[in-house]
Amino acid sequence: MSATDDNKRLMQAIFEGLARGDARLFLDSLDEAAVWRMIGTTAWSGVYAGKAAIRRDLLAPLFAQFADQYLNVADAIVAEGDTVVVECRGKVATRAGQRYDNTYCWVCRLADGKIVSLTEYMDTQLVATALRPPVR
Repeated sequence: MSATDDNKRLMQAIFEGLARGDARLFLDSLDEAAVWRMIGTTAWSGVYAGKAAIRRDLLAPLFAQFADQYLNVADAIVAEGDTVVVECRGKVATRAGQRYDNTYCWVCRLADGKIVSLTEYMDTQLVATALRPPVR
């Protein structure tokens, strides 16, 4: 097996879990020094550096807005070397009664079986209208 195959297989397994609402493998696969870049100019856009910051400053306030279990389904996974690109769709209702069913493109770089960087492209208008800004 090549590194490309291993990286693709890991992302497939991560998204099998996310499609069921199970984020454990995804969280376990984030490198301690991972960097998550959210593209755009929304209140959520920016760089979240380090696994602790990703969990504290991005995921915790984001998931606090969700009324039910967040699901994320991969439509396509393409891998080359240390880069895996995932086209995916999230599905969840917010506590404010909005649908937050966003479409994403994640560009991930992996090293030694860990996600070291994730750049997220999404419908930023939906982010701005369906989510409250994070408290920082």
